[in-house]
Amino acid sequence: MKRRKNILVLIGSASAGSSSEKLAQYFEAQTKSVFTVDLYNALKSLPHFDPRAAVADPPEAVISLRKKIEEAEGILICTPEYVFSIPSGLKNAIEWCVSTTVFSDKSVGLITASASGTKGHEELKLIMQTVGASFTEATTLLIQGVRGKLDGEGQITDAGTQKAVEQFIEAFKKRMSHD
Repeated sequence: MKRRKNILVLIGSASAGSSSEKLAQYFEAQTKSVFTVDLYNALKSLPHFDPRAAVADPPEAVISLRKKIEEAEGILICTPEYVFSIPSGLKNAIEWCVSTTVFSDKSVGLITASASGTKGHEELKLIMQTVGASFTEATTLLIQGVRGKLDGEGQITDAGTQKAVEQFIEAFKKRMSHD
């Protein structure tokens, strides 16, 4: 039996029970035979980014997050778009990692699920490219109008979205099997 790879899922939403969290849980349920998934939903607990502290004296919460990213074999970021951008908590977390190499050549999957999401998804891809993360178009997914495509339990109710998520998961699994 093959060893399951460790995947860290960063949930970009600041809201409990968000669509991003539900999609992350769906991903975990669909991949439990191949991945051990760690859902990280604590971006709110990180202090505001301080460039000096990032190198000289990072806070314990930041050290812990960096270690989780470094030790994970792959990363999934599941996030909404806020005001045509990525949420501030997610950007803050990534900024704490810029002075490190924790994302360098790390295989990542990127899901933006929002009302529109176009600008936030573009920004997320640019930011992750800038920090050296490794992804392909097949391991990115934009889900527009997400609230009408998930039910209260997080099940996908839209056939097109279901197919797109399944294709994303298969592409992510394939990418992780080569790492």
